Amino acid sequence: MTQTPTPPDQPYGPRPLSQSDERTWAIFAHIGPLIVAALSAGTLGFLAPLIIWLLLRDRSAFVADQAKEALNFQITLLIGVVIGWVTVAILIGWLIIAAVWVTGLVLAIIAAITVNRYELYRYPIILRMVR
Repeated sequence: MTQTPTPPDQPYGPRPLSQSDERTWAIFAHIGPLIVAALSAGTLGFLAPLIIWLLLRDRSAFVADQAKEALNFQITLLIGVVIGWVTVAILIGWLIIAAVWVTGLVLAIIAAITVNRYELYRYPIILRMVR
């Protein structure tokens, strides 16, 4: 006597995130780099949105979009920090590094507030390297 297997209740593949989880991960994609950058002298901030994007891009289009946006912004900030460190010998580098830090802080907070309302956020000045 053979028994026919019952079909699974859930389809195969990654389970979608709830709207609350989407907001939480999107906020962390924008705020996480501030924490990581503070611990790494401003150089590894891109790791937080990169990890979120790689792990959750199949589970939520909203989180994938916002993590990519944050990743592109962090890459742009990293380029600014590198330029700042290269030009630090002529003293303008410290101003560039300070401007990058303040810009990153302010825009990340604005982004977190925006995605908390479950709205897409676009940084005003970034290089879109990850598509």
